[in-house]
Amino acid sequence: MNEIKIFCPATIANLSCGFDVLGLCLATAGDEMIIRKSDVKGVRITKIVGADLPLETENNVAGVAALAMLRSIKKVENKFIPIDYDIDFDIVIDIDIAIDIAIDFGFEIEIYKNIKAGSGIGSSAASSAGAVFGINELLGRPFTRKELVKFAMQGEKLASGNAHADNVAPCL
Repeated sequence: MNEIKIFCPATIANLSCGFDVLGLCLATAGDEMIIRKSDVKGVRITKIVGADLPLETENNVAGVAALAMLRSIKKVENKFIPIDYDIDFDIVIDIDIAIDIAIDFGFEIEIYKNIKAGSGIGSSAASSAGAVFGINELLGRPFTRKELVKFAMQGEKLASGNAHADNVAPCL
């Protein structure tokens, strides 16, 4: 598979006594993404429709989350497997280090935003989670959905200053 089109659901995470602990994804509200393999190594955001967001990988939550994931994988006998890499949530991902990955191809991401940024229903989480979910599928699912949460959290850190899972976990 060289391309995937995915739905990235909106989420609600501020649920009374479960504030920032419990979260729900919405079945019909959300963004869409198209992610495809590319001959150019690394991650490129090639198109964003519906919002004025940065195309620069290191300034986009989807790009940052994807790079965090790609730093945590290696290729062994034509199969992608996770490596034991503990993300330091106090650092910003250096794009040059992140591109030094064990994959000889890259990814292009198109984002179709239907969730308004700042609306409180997980706009940044949808982009972060969607990027790691889609790339994981294209790589043959080397990570579990639970493992994808820590990478999506890096996108949330870029958006809000905190690496939190309250919206990315239900999105995944």
